[in-house]
Amino acid sequence: MANRKRIPNESLSRLLEQARWSRSQFALIVNRLGAEAGMDLHYDQSAVSHWVAGTTPVPPVRRLIVEAFARKLHRTVTHAEAGLPLAASDQAPPGIDTVEEIVDLGTADMDPSRRGVIAAAGLFSAALAVPMFSGDAYAADAHTPKDTPAFPGKQTVRIEAGQVESVRRMTDKIADILDELGGAHARPMAAAFLVNTVVPWLRAEATDAVRKDMWAAASDLVYLTGWMAMYERDHGTAQTYYLKALKLANRAEDHVTYCRTLRGMSLQASNLGYGSLALKLADSAAEAAPKAGPRLKAFLTGQQAHATAMVGDRRRARNLLAATESALTQADNRRESIGGYDQSAYAFHVSHVLYEGRDLPGSISALQQALKVQPANERQGRVHFNGVLAQRQLEYGHLDAACDSWTRFLEDYEHVSSARGDEHFDTMRLRLKPHKNARAVRQLAPRIREVAQLKA
Repeated sequence: MANRKRIPNESLSRLLEQARWSRSQFALIVNRLGAEAGMDLHYDQSAVSHWVAGTTPVPPVRRLIVEAFARKLHRTVTHAEAGLPLAASDQAPPGIDTVEEIVDLGTADMDPSRRGVIAAAGLFSAALAVPMFSGDAYAADAHTPKDTPAFPGKQTVRIEAGQVESVRRMTDKIADILDELGGAHARPMAAAFLVNTVVPWLRAEATDAVRKDMWAAASDLVYLTGWMAMYERDHGTAQTYYLKALKLANRAEDHVTYCRTLRGMSLQASNLGYGSLALKLADSAAEAAPKAGPRLKAFLTGQQAHATAMVGDRRRARNLLAATESALTQADNRRESIGGYDQSAYAFHVSHVLYEGRDLPGSISALQQALKVQPANERQGRVHFNGVLAQRQLEYGHLDAACDSWTRFLEDYEHVSSARGDEHFDTMRLRLKPHKNARAVRQLAPRIREVAQLKA
Protein backbone atom coordinates (compact mmCIF):
# COMPACT_ATOMS: atom_id res chain seq x y z
CA MET A 1 0.00 0.00 0.00
CA ALA A 2 1.47 3.36 -0.98
CA ASN A 3 2.57 5.70 1.78
CA ARG A 4 0.33 8.72 2.29
CA LYS A 5 2.07 11.88 1.16
CA ARG A 6 2.63 14.37 3.96
CA ILE A 7 1.20 17.86 3.62
CA PRO A 8 3.68 20.60 4.58
CA ASN A 9 2.68 22.57 7.68
CA GLU A 10 2.63 26.06 6.20
CA SER A 11 0.98 27.43 9.35
CA LEU A 12 3.94 26.39 11.48
CA SER A 13 6.32 27.83 8.92
CA ARG A 14 4.51 31.20 9.04
CA LEU A 15 4.71 31.29 12.82
CA LEU A 16 8.45 30.64 12.68
CA GLU A 17 8.80 33.60 10.32
CA GLN A 18 6.70 35.82 12.60
CA ALA A 19 8.81 34.84 15.60
CA ARG A 20 12.03 35.28 13.57
CA TRP A 21 13.37 31.97 14.82
CA SER A 22 15.59 29.60 12.91
CA ARG A 23 14.69 25.95 13.14
CA SER A 24 17.70 25.30 15.37
CA GLN A 25 16.67 28.10 17.74
CA PHE A 26 13.13 26.81 17.89
CA ALA A 27 14.28 23.27 18.73
CA LEU A 28 16.32 24.62 21.68
CA ILE A 29 13.35 26.67 22.92
CA VAL A 30 11.05 23.65 22.80
CA ASN A 31 13.65 21.64 24.74
CA ARG A 32 13.85 24.39 27.36
CA LEU A 33 10.07 24.56 27.78
CA GLY A 34 10.03 20.80 28.06
CA ALA A 35 12.49 21.01 30.96
CA GLU A 36 10.14 23.48 32.68
CA ALA A 37 7.37 20.92 32.36
CA GLY A 38 9.57 18.06 33.60
CA MET A 39 10.25 16.57 30.16
CA ASP A 40 13.72 15.55 28.96
CA LEU A 41 13.76 16.56 25.29
CA HIS A 42 16.64 16.65 22.81
CA TYR A 43 15.20 18.07 19.59
CA ASP A 44 17.38 19.68 16.94
CA GLN A 45 16.97 21.43 13.60
CA SER A 46 16.08 18.20 11.80
CA ALA A 47 13.11 17.57 14.08
CA VAL A 48 11.68 21.02 13.37
CA SER A 49 12.22 20.45 9.65
CA HIS A 50 10.18 17.25 9.92
CA TRP A 51 7.37 19.19 11.67
CA VAL A 52 7.35 21.82 8.95
CA ALA A 53 7.32 19.06 6.33
CA GLY A 54 4.13 17.65 7.85
CA THR A 55 5.14 15.25 10.61
CA THR A 56 2.90 15.70 13.66
CA PRO A 57 4.73 15.84 17.00
CA VAL A 58 3.37 13.93 19.98
CA PRO A 59 0.56 15.67 21.93
CA PRO A 60 2.61 16.96 24.91
CA VAL A 61 5.11 18.57 22.54
CA ARG A 62 2.32 20.28 20.62
CA ARG A 63 1.48 22.08 23.87
CA LEU A 64 5.07 23.24 24.16
CA ILE A 65 5.08 24.48 20.57
CA VAL A 66 2.00 26.69 20.89
CA GLU A 67 3.20 28.01 24.27
CA ALA A 68 6.58 28.92 22.80
CA PHE A 69 4.95 31.02 20.10
CA ALA A 70 2.50 32.55 22.57
CA ARG A 71 5.37 33.78 24.75
CA LYS A 72 7.35 35.11 21.83
CA LEU A 73 4.44 36.83 20.05
CA HIS A 74 2.75 38.04 23.26
CA ARG A 75 -0.65 36.67 22.30
CA THR A 76 -2.62 33.46 22.45
CA VAL A 77 -1.57 30.96 19.79
CA THR A 78 -3.80 27.94 19.27
CA HIS A 79 -3.10 24.48 17.96
CA ALA A 80 -5.16 25.28 14.86
CA GLU A 81 -3.10 28.38 14.10
CA ALA A 82 0.07 26.27 14.37
CA GLY A 83 -1.40 23.64 12.05
CA LEU A 84 -1.48 21.05 14.84
CA PRO A 85 -4.42 18.86 15.94
CA LEU A 86 -5.64 19.15 19.50
CA ALA A 87 -5.88 15.46 20.33
CA ALA A 88 -8.08 13.96 23.01
CA SER A 89 -4.91 12.63 24.63
CA ASP A 90 -3.34 16.08 24.76
CA GLN A 91 -2.00 16.98 28.19
CA ALA A 92 -3.90 20.28 28.30
CA PRO A 93 -5.70 21.07 31.56
CA PRO A 94 -9.52 20.72 31.55
CA GLY A 95 -11.20 23.61 29.77
CA ILE A 96 -8.20 24.70 27.72
CA ASP A 97 -9.61 23.08 24.57
CA THR A 98 -12.70 25.28 24.93
CA VAL A 99 -10.54 28.38 25.28
CA GLU A 100 -8.51 27.51 22.20
CA GLU A 101 -11.66 26.94 20.17
CA ILE A 102 -12.98 30.32 21.27
CA VAL A 103 -9.74 31.95 20.16
CA ASP A 104 -10.00 30.30 16.74
CA LEU A 105 -13.63 31.41 16.38
CA GLY A 106 -12.99 34.92 17.60
CA THR A 107 -9.83 35.52 15.59
CA ALA A 108 -11.68 34.87 12.34
CA ASP A 109 -14.74 36.77 13.58
CA MET A 110 -12.74 39.93 14.32
CA ASP A 111 -12.32 40.42 10.58
CA PRO A 112 -15.63 40.14 8.69
CA SER A 113 -13.75 39.32 5.48
CA ARG A 114 -12.47 36.10 7.10
CA ARG A 115 -15.80 34.83 8.37
CA GLY A 116 -16.06 32.38 5.51
CA VAL A 117 -13.16 30.50 7.09
CA ILE A 118 -15.18 29.60 10.17
CA ALA A 119 -18.54 29.43 8.40
CA ALA A 120 -17.15 26.72 6.14
CA ALA A 121 -15.92 24.75 9.13
CA GLY A 122 -19.37 23.55 10.07
CA LEU A 123 -23.07 23.92 9.29
CA PHE A 124 -25.95 24.14 11.71
CA SER A 125 -26.72 20.68 13.04
CA ALA A 126 -30.41 19.87 13.39
CA ALA A 127 -29.45 16.46 14.80
CA LEU A 128 -27.76 18.00 17.84
CA ALA A 129 -28.18 16.03 21.05
CA VAL A 130 -29.75 18.32 23.65
CA PRO A 131 -27.01 19.16 26.20
CA MET A 132 -27.73 18.68 29.88
CA PHE A 133 -26.37 20.70 32.78
CA SER A 134 -23.91 18.52 34.72
CA GLY A 135 -23.77 20.62 37.85
CA ASP A 136 -20.51 19.90 39.65
CA ALA A 137 -18.85 18.20 36.67
CA TYR A 138 -15.89 20.54 36.95
CA ALA A 139 -15.81 20.91 40.71
CA ALA A 140 -12.54 19.04 40.93
CA ASP A 141 -10.97 21.29 38.32
CA ALA A 142 -11.78 24.38 40.36
CA HIS A 143 -9.47 23.11 43.10
CA THR A 144 -6.41 22.60 40.94
CA PRO A 145 -3.38 23.39 43.10
CA LYS A 146 -2.21 26.93 42.59
CA ASP A 147 1.30 25.77 41.68
CA THR A 148 -0.07 23.73 38.76
CA PRO A 149 0.14 26.11 35.77
CA ALA A 150 -2.18 25.97 32.79
CA PHE A 151 0.89 26.09 30.55
CA PRO A 152 4.56 25.34 31.10
CA GLY A 153 6.18 28.04 33.20
CA LYS A 154 4.86 30.26 35.95
CA GLN A 155 1.77 32.38 35.36
CA THR A 156 2.50 36.08 35.78
CA VAL A 157 -1.07 37.43 35.61
CA ARG A 158 -3.58 37.32 38.44
CA ILE A 159 -7.16 38.48 38.16
CA GLU A 160 -9.55 39.75 40.80
CA ALA A 161 -13.24 40.63 40.94
CA GLY A 162 -12.53 43.89 39.06
CA GLN A 163 -11.61 42.01 35.89
CA VAL A 164 -14.84 40.00 36.10
CA GLU A 165 -16.82 43.23 36.42
CA SER A 166 -14.98 44.64 33.38
CA VAL A 167 -16.11 41.69 31.27
CA ARG A 168 -19.70 42.10 32.40
CA ARG A 169 -19.72 45.86 31.75
CA MET A 170 -18.15 45.41 28.33
CA THR A 171 -20.77 42.79 27.50
CA ASP A 172 -23.49 45.29 28.42
CA LYS A 173 -21.90 47.97 26.23
CA ILE A 174 -21.65 45.61 23.25
CA ALA A 175 -25.31 44.65 23.74
CA ASP A 176 -26.22 48.36 23.63
CA ILE A 177 -24.30 48.81 20.36
CA LEU A 178 -26.04 45.74 18.97
CA ASP A 179 -29.45 47.23 19.77
CA GLU A 180 -28.62 50.62 18.28
CA LEU A 181 -26.38 49.87 15.28
CA GLY A 182 -26.68 46.16 14.51
CA GLY A 183 -24.61 43.02 14.81
CA ALA A 184 -22.28 43.75 11.89
CA HIS A 185 -20.72 46.53 14.01
CA ALA A 186 -20.95 44.91 17.43
CA ARG A 187 -19.83 41.39 16.59
CA PRO A 188 -16.21 42.17 15.60
CA MET A 189 -15.88 44.21 18.80
CA ALA A 190 -17.11 41.29 20.89
CA ALA A 191 -14.73 38.89 19.15
CA ALA A 192 -11.73 41.21 19.61
CA PHE A 193 -12.48 41.67 23.30
CA LEU A 194 -12.85 37.90 23.71
CA VAL A 195 -9.54 37.09 22.05
CA ASN A 196 -7.39 39.96 23.30
CA THR A 197 -8.68 40.45 26.84
CA VAL A 198 -10.99 37.71 28.11
CA VAL A 199 -8.95 34.70 26.99
CA PRO A 200 -5.77 35.85 28.79
CA TRP A 201 -7.86 36.37 31.93
CA LEU A 202 -9.29 32.85 31.60
CA ARG A 203 -5.70 31.60 31.72
CA ALA A 204 -4.70 33.75 34.66
CA GLU A 205 -4.28 32.85 38.32
CA ALA A 206 -7.28 33.54 40.54
CA THR A 207 -9.10 32.35 43.62
CA ASP A 208 -11.66 29.59 43.06
CA ALA A 209 -14.54 32.06 43.41
CA VAL A 210 -13.09 34.62 40.99
CA ARG A 211 -12.18 31.92 38.49
CA LYS A 212 -15.76 30.63 38.43
CA ASP A 213 -17.13 34.16 38.12
CA MET A 214 -14.82 34.80 35.16
CA TRP A 215 -15.94 31.60 33.43
CA ALA A 216 -19.56 32.69 33.90
CA ALA A 217 -18.92 36.24 32.64
CA ALA A 218 -17.05 34.87 29.62
CA SER A 219 -19.95 32.52 28.93
CA ASP A 220 -22.35 35.48 28.72
CA LEU A 221 -20.08 37.25 26.23
CA VAL A 222 -19.63 34.11 24.12
CA TYR A 223 -23.42 33.63 24.15
CA LEU A 224 -23.97 37.22 23.02
CA THR A 225 -21.45 36.76 20.21
CA GLY A 226 -23.28 33.62 19.11
CA TRP A 227 -26.57 35.52 19.24
CA MET A 228 -25.13 38.11 16.86
CA ALA A 229 -23.80 35.40 14.55
CA MET A 230 -27.28 33.85 14.48
CA TYR A 231 -28.88 37.11 13.41
CA GLU A 232 -26.14 37.58 10.83
CA ARG A 233 -27.37 34.27 9.34
CA ASP A 234 -24.05 32.60 10.17
CA HIS A 235 -25.84 29.71 11.82
CA GLY A 236 -23.04 27.15 11.96
CA THR A 237 -20.78 29.64 13.72
CA ALA A 238 -23.59 30.72 16.03
CA GLN A 239 -24.26 27.14 17.11
CA THR A 240 -20.55 26.65 17.78
CA TYR A 241 -20.43 29.78 19.95
CA TYR A 242 -23.48 28.57 21.86
CA LEU A 243 -21.90 25.20 22.56
CA LYS A 244 -18.75 26.91 23.87
CA ALA A 245 -20.91 29.15 26.07
CA LEU A 246 -22.55 26.04 27.52
CA LYS A 247 -19.15 24.56 28.35
CA LEU A 248 -18.05 27.75 30.06
CA ALA A 249 -21.28 28.02 32.06
CA ASN A 250 -21.08 24.38 33.05
CA ARG A 251 -17.52 24.85 34.23
CA ALA A 252 -18.67 27.87 36.25
CA GLU A 253 -21.57 25.82 37.69
CA ASP A 254 -23.83 28.66 36.55
CA HIS A 255 -27.40 27.43 35.97
CA VAL A 256 -28.71 30.80 34.85
CA THR A 257 -26.16 31.40 32.09
CA TYR A 258 -26.47 27.78 30.99
CA CYS A 259 -30.25 27.88 30.59
CA ARG A 260 -30.17 31.27 28.84
CA THR A 261 -27.81 29.79 26.28
CA LEU A 262 -30.05 26.77 25.74
CA ARG A 263 -32.94 29.16 25.20
CA GLY A 264 -30.89 31.02 22.58
CA MET A 265 -30.23 27.72 20.84
CA SER A 266 -33.97 27.03 20.87
CA LEU A 267 -34.65 30.40 19.27
CA GLN A 268 -32.12 29.64 16.54
CA ALA A 269 -33.75 26.27 15.85
CA SER A 270 -37.20 27.88 15.68
CA ASN A 271 -35.93 30.57 13.30
CA LEU A 272 -34.70 27.81 11.00
CA GLY A 273 -37.99 25.92 11.21
CA TYR A 274 -36.86 23.00 13.38
CA GLY A 275 -39.82 22.90 15.75
CA SER A 276 -39.05 19.63 17.52
CA LEU A 277 -35.45 20.60 18.24
CA ALA A 278 -36.55 24.08 19.34
CA LEU A 279 -38.98 22.53 21.82
CA LYS A 280 -36.44 20.07 23.20
CA LEU A 281 -33.94 22.88 23.77
CA ALA A 282 -36.56 25.20 25.29
CA ASP A 283 -37.80 22.50 27.66
CA SER A 284 -34.22 21.66 28.61
CA ALA A 285 -33.54 25.34 29.31
CA ALA A 286 -36.54 25.54 31.64
CA GLU A 287 -35.50 22.36 33.43
CA ALA A 288 -31.98 23.71 33.93
CA ALA A 289 -33.26 26.71 35.88
CA PRO A 290 -35.44 25.35 38.69
CA LYS A 291 -34.86 28.47 40.84
CA ALA A 292 -35.43 31.02 38.08
CA GLY A 293 -36.72 34.46 39.07
CA PRO A 294 -39.90 35.77 37.44
CA ARG A 295 -38.22 37.60 34.55
CA LEU A 296 -36.00 34.66 33.67
CA LYS A 297 -38.99 32.33 33.97
CA ALA A 298 -40.90 34.51 31.49
CA PHE A 299 -37.85 34.57 29.21
CA LEU A 300 -37.82 30.77 29.16
CA THR A 301 -41.53 29.96 29.05
CA GLY A 302 -42.16 32.48 26.26
CA GLN A 303 -39.78 30.57 24.02
CA GLN A 304 -41.31 27.28 25.18
CA ALA A 305 -44.72 28.60 24.07
CA HIS A 306 -43.44 29.47 20.60
CA ALA A 307 -41.69 26.12 20.14
CA THR A 308 -44.72 24.23 21.46
CA ALA A 309 -46.97 26.01 18.97
CA MET A 310 -44.59 25.01 16.17
CA VAL A 311 -45.24 21.32 16.88
CA GLY A 312 -49.01 21.86 16.98
CA ASP A 313 -49.68 21.62 20.71
CA ARG A 314 -51.89 24.71 20.95
CA ARG A 315 -53.32 23.98 24.39
CA ARG A 316 -49.89 23.72 26.02
CA ALA A 317 -48.72 26.78 24.08
CA ARG A 318 -51.62 28.82 25.51
CA ASN A 319 -50.87 27.58 29.01
CA LEU A 320 -47.23 28.52 28.65
CA LEU A 321 -48.19 31.98 27.42
CA ALA A 322 -50.37 32.40 30.51
CA ALA A 323 -47.46 31.36 32.72
CA THR A 324 -45.22 33.80 30.86
CA GLU A 325 -47.63 36.69 31.39
CA SER A 326 -48.04 35.82 35.06
CA ALA A 327 -44.27 35.69 35.63
CA LEU A 328 -43.74 38.96 33.80
CA THR A 329 -46.23 40.79 36.02
CA GLN A 330 -44.14 39.75 39.04
CA ALA A 331 -40.83 40.95 37.56
CA ASP A 332 -39.23 44.30 38.34
CA ASN A 333 -38.54 46.96 35.71
CA ARG A 334 -34.81 46.34 35.48
CA ARG A 335 -33.43 46.17 31.96
CA GLU A 336 -31.02 43.31 31.32
CA SER A 337 -28.76 43.30 28.28
CA ILE A 338 -28.39 39.51 28.41
CA GLY A 339 -31.51 37.44 28.96
CA GLY A 340 -33.77 40.47 29.16
CA TYR A 341 -37.50 40.01 28.67
CA ASP A 342 -40.28 42.60 28.67
CA GLN A 343 -43.85 43.22 27.51
CA SER A 344 -42.66 43.76 23.95
CA ALA A 345 -40.91 40.39 23.83
CA TYR A 346 -43.98 38.75 25.38
CA ALA A 347 -46.30 40.27 22.74
CA PHE A 348 -43.91 39.05 20.05
CA HIS A 349 -44.19 35.52 21.42
CA VAL A 350 -47.97 35.86 21.51
CA SER A 351 -47.81 36.82 17.84
CA HIS A 352 -45.73 33.74 17.02
CA VAL A 353 -48.11 31.40 18.84
CA LEU A 354 -51.16 32.92 17.13
CA TYR A 355 -49.47 32.74 13.72
CA GLU A 356 -48.61 29.06 14.21
CA GLY A 357 -52.30 28.57 15.09
CA ARG A 358 -53.36 30.19 11.80
CA ASP A 359 -54.78 33.28 13.55
CA LEU A 360 -53.25 35.81 11.18
CA PRO A 361 -55.24 38.91 12.29
CA GLY A 362 -54.53 38.11 15.95
CA SER A 363 -50.85 37.69 15.14
CA ILE A 364 -50.80 41.10 13.43
CA SER A 365 -52.48 42.78 16.40
CA ALA A 366 -49.97 41.23 18.81
CA LEU A 367 -47.07 42.43 16.66
CA GLN A 368 -48.49 45.95 16.65
CA GLN A 369 -48.69 45.81 20.44
CA ALA A 370 -45.10 44.56 20.60
CA LEU A 371 -43.96 47.60 18.59
CA LYS A 372 -46.07 49.96 20.68
CA VAL A 373 -44.35 49.00 23.96
CA GLN A 374 -40.86 48.36 22.55
CA PRO A 375 -38.09 50.49 24.14
CA ALA A 376 -37.09 53.44 21.94
CA ASN A 377 -33.41 52.51 21.82
CA GLU A 378 -33.93 49.03 20.35
CA ARG A 379 -33.60 50.02 16.72
CA GLN A 380 -32.45 46.59 15.54
CA GLY A 381 -35.50 45.05 17.22
CA ARG A 382 -37.82 47.45 15.41
CA VAL A 383 -36.22 46.52 12.10
CA HIS A 384 -37.13 42.89 12.71
CA PHE A 385 -40.58 43.53 14.17
CA ASN A 386 -41.66 45.87 11.37
CA GLY A 387 -40.25 43.52 8.75
CA VAL A 388 -42.26 40.61 10.13
CA LEU A 389 -45.37 42.76 10.59
CA ALA A 390 -45.30 43.98 6.98
CA GLN A 391 -44.99 40.44 5.63
CA ARG A 392 -47.97 39.24 7.66
CA GLN A 393 -50.06 42.27 6.70
CA LEU A 394 -49.35 41.57 3.05
CA GLU A 395 -50.18 37.89 3.59
CA TYR A 396 -53.52 39.02 5.04
CA GLY A 397 -54.17 41.13 1.95
CA HIS A 398 -53.58 44.57 3.52
CA LEU A 399 -51.14 46.04 1.01
CA ASP A 400 -51.43 49.66 2.19
CA ALA A 401 -50.83 48.69 5.82
CA ALA A 402 -47.86 46.55 4.76
CA CYS A 403 -46.34 49.50 2.90
CA ASP A 404 -46.79 51.69 5.99
CA SER A 405 -44.92 49.09 8.08
CA TRP A 406 -42.17 48.79 5.47
CA THR A 407 -41.83 52.58 5.50
CA ARG A 408 -41.14 52.44 9.24
CA PHE A 409 -38.83 49.49 8.63
CA LEU A 410 -36.77 51.56 6.19
CA GLU A 411 -36.46 54.43 8.67
CA ASP A 412 -34.55 52.18 11.06
CA TYR A 413 -32.91 49.84 8.55
CA GLU A 414 -31.05 52.77 7.00
CA HIS A 415 -29.05 53.14 10.25
CA VAL A 416 -28.55 49.46 11.11
CA SER A 417 -25.94 47.10 9.74
CA SER A 418 -27.50 43.67 10.06
CA ALA A 419 -27.81 40.59 7.86
CA ARG A 420 -31.24 40.00 9.34
CA GLY A 421 -32.22 43.51 8.19
CA ASP A 422 -30.75 42.78 4.75
CA GLU A 423 -32.91 39.67 4.55
CA HIS A 424 -36.04 41.68 5.37
CA PHE A 425 -35.07 44.27 2.75
CA ASP A 426 -34.65 41.60 0.08
CA THR A 427 -37.95 40.00 1.07
CA MET A 428 -39.73 43.36 0.87
CA ARG A 429 -38.54 44.00 -2.69
CA LEU A 430 -39.45 40.46 -3.76
CA ARG A 431 -42.93 40.57 -2.20
CA LEU A 432 -43.76 43.98 -3.67
CA LYS A 433 -42.84 43.12 -7.26
CA PRO A 434 -46.28 41.66 -8.13
CA HIS A 435 -47.87 44.88 -6.80
CA LYS A 436 -45.53 47.39 -8.47
CA ASN A 437 -48.42 49.31 -10.10
CA ALA A 438 -50.34 49.84 -6.85
CA ARG A 439 -50.38 53.41 -5.57
CA ALA A 440 -48.85 52.60 -2.17
CA VAL A 441 -46.01 50.67 -3.80
CA ARG A 442 -45.30 53.44 -6.32
CA GLN A 443 -45.07 55.92 -3.44
CA LEU A 444 -42.68 53.67 -1.52
CA ALA A 445 -40.46 52.81 -4.50
CA PRO A 446 -38.26 55.98 -4.45
CA ARG A 447 -37.47 55.42 -0.77
CA ILE A 448 -36.56 51.78 -1.45
CA ARG A 449 -34.17 52.86 -4.21
CA GLU A 450 -32.62 55.49 -1.95
CA VAL A 451 -31.92 53.01 0.83
CA ALA A 452 -30.64 50.44 -1.66
CA GLN A 453 -28.06 52.98 -2.88
CA LEU A 454 -27.00 53.76 0.69
CA LYS A 455 -26.52 50.05 1.42
CA ALA A 456 -24.72 49.27 -1.82
